[in-house]
Amino acid sequence: MGNATIDAAVAAISEKLDGQGFDGSAKFEITGEGTVIVDQDGVREATDADTADVTMTADSETFQEILSGELNPTAAFMSGRLTLDGDMGTAMKLGGALS
Repeated sequence: MGNATIDAAVAAISEKLDGQGFDGSAKFEITGEGTVIVDQDGVREATDADTADVTMTADSETFQEILSGELNPTAAFMSGRLTLDGDMGTAMKLGGALS
């Protein structure tokens, strides 16, 4: 365990949420790297047993740009760099919390 990209994503999302949990659940699937889950318990690397209201999938570069504020999550989705599977409302709520 201990993928640097996943560890960095967990740290960055945790910082954005200011240590708070999230009302709902979302997975960030980072292509070729792994998956991070955000829920009421906080942020952590996801396991196969974790389920979420929405799964957002993108490559590592896209997630880094979103987390750094260089790329708006809505723009990433509209341009096809970010795909969603599940509840759009949950994704939008999390996107707002991360910006």
